[in-house]
Amino acid sequence: MPLLEVKGLIKYFGGLTAVSGLDLAVERGEIVGLIGPNGAGKSTVFNIIMGTYSPNRGKVIFKGKEITGEKPYTIVSHGLVRSFQRTALFGDLTVLQNIFLGFHLVSGIRFWDSLFNTRSTREKQNGLFEKAGELADFMGLGHSKDQLARNLPHGHQRALGVAIALATNPELILMDEPATGMNPEEKDSMMTKIREIRNRGVTTLVVEHDMRVVMNVCDRLCVLNFGAKIAEGPPSEISKDSAVIAAYLGPEYASVSERY
Repeated sequence: MPLLEVKGLIKYFGGLTAVSGLDLAVERGEIVGLIGPNGAGKSTVFNIIMGTYSPNRGKVIFKGKEITGEKPYTIVSHGLVRSFQRTALFGDLTVLQNIFLGFHLVSGIRFWDSLFNTRSTREKQNGLFEKAGELADFMGLGHSKDQLARNLPHGHQRALGVAIALATNPELILMDEPATGMNPEEKDSMMTKIREIRNRGVTTLVVEHDMRVVMNVCDRLCVLNFGAKIAEGPPSEISKDSAVIAAYLGPEYASVSERY
């Protein structure tokens, strides 16, 4: 049974078809890339999976259970999370505090417990702060734990977004352009982290425009164009697919697998 299944997904916005009959399965332990030109429907697919949008037709199934249209916080509690974007960070909180808030989404600490600051709550919170520090170290942010999120370089803000998502203890993480705006060194670091996240037992579905990133880290690619899937397979095959080259990669990428 696939960890995540999208079946016959259709989404309209007025007269525009954003997603057209998409079928996609992600197996446990995979790193799958969802790629395509701007406006292809990639972000819409992520929004439907996470419950931000409801599809006009189709189903989203996670761990064998249909989750179509469930609230985002409920979906997170199932073990499915989307990496937090730069704009979703709390700029006036430190790196450690941002990650700590990610733990709170699934910690079970109730409002009244926090309000009365019981001994049990303090012990739980101290444990979460310790785990937050471990995640900061894992994502290469250990030296910036006490910095405000708004003062971090762009690449570190992207890494912080992933750290917050990991704090929810997911089984599958949706990464939305994790390497966008990064310099080559930061991209190399992010590719390493994506592989290490998989080694920790977390499956990944990633949207990313940088072909060097997806060709290096993804086991399989699904290519969208005008909301429809036009190709699916390992990167070495996708880079040579004539329909993908015409719609997205361009002739210069005909030998991309050889270069990457």
